[in-house]
Amino acid sequence: MSAGHPARVSSLLLVLAGIGALCVLDALMKWLALRHGAPLATFGRYASGTIIALAVWQWQGRPWLAPGGLMPNLVRGSLLAVMALAFFWSITRLPLALVLTLTFVGPLAVPFMAALYLKEPVQPRYVAAGAIGFIGVLVTAGGMPDLSTGQLLAAAAAVLAAILYGASAVIMRSRAAADGATAITLVAAVVPMLWLSPFAVGASLPSLPDLALMMATGLAGNIGVQLMARGYVHLEAQVSAVLEYSALPWAALLGWLVFDEAVSATTLLGAAIIAWACLWASRAPKVAAKVTGPAPAP
Repeated sequence: MSAGHPARVSSLLLVLAGIGALCVLDALMKWLALRHGAPLATFGRYASGTIIALAVWQWQGRPWLAPGGLMPNLVRGSLLAVMALAFFWSITRLPLALVLTLTFVGPLAVPFMAALYLKEPVQPRYVAAGAIGFIGVLVTAGGMPDLSTGQLLAAAAAVLAAILYGASAVIMRSRAAADGATAITLVAAVVPMLWLSPFAVGASLPSLPDLALMMATGLAGNIGVQLMARGYVHLEAQVSAVLEYSALPWAALLGWLVFDEAVSATTLLGAAIIAWACLWASRAPKVAAKVTGPAPAP
């Protein structure tokens, strides 16, 4: 077993757990967006995330971004604002499972984004694993249904969100080691909150239960970003992209545990295909990929 193997395994587990936390966020946001509209609910998610991130940032000694890290993180935060608004609006117009399926076109583009931005060589195994994972998604969803004309815009918004999310993930991978999870999480909450703040002007104050749920979205989102930022330090962006497909089994598990939704045979089969693709992609390469950055995230 190579010296880097334990770090790689722990990084894989961190990313998978972070994806699970973001699935909890998606479920909460669908409920809030249906009640208050996607723009206000999305603002609430990042406003609450900013409050929590500021508290953690203060507690951890107010760490800041490394030199050269501000602009990439500002760009990433801006991408997240558009991504989140598009995604959370789409889930108010389409079933969550369908939107989730549509967003899985994003990981297919990440290897090529990583090649352009991170100079990671495109490895055929990761591209193939991404394609197999997408097949697993289609099996789980029972194939892609026909969309009416009125649903095409929501579907396009979901695909746009997927591409923007993939780009933001590549940027986070490039900065995770140097900037640290705490500073990355803070900027990733503050910047979208500022972009989305006009939607809060003149809006009525949500009820206390809804405010509590908005705080829960901020907590789930920040936990997800923290875990993924820490995991990205030791993983290639192409591997992390394949792991994104684990969101579908997470969603099925949450639906079964929280909403008592039956898990179909196709869901189990698709989850097995996704798990195999993730395991195949997670195997350490024979020649370890170079990891940029001076140290693991604090």
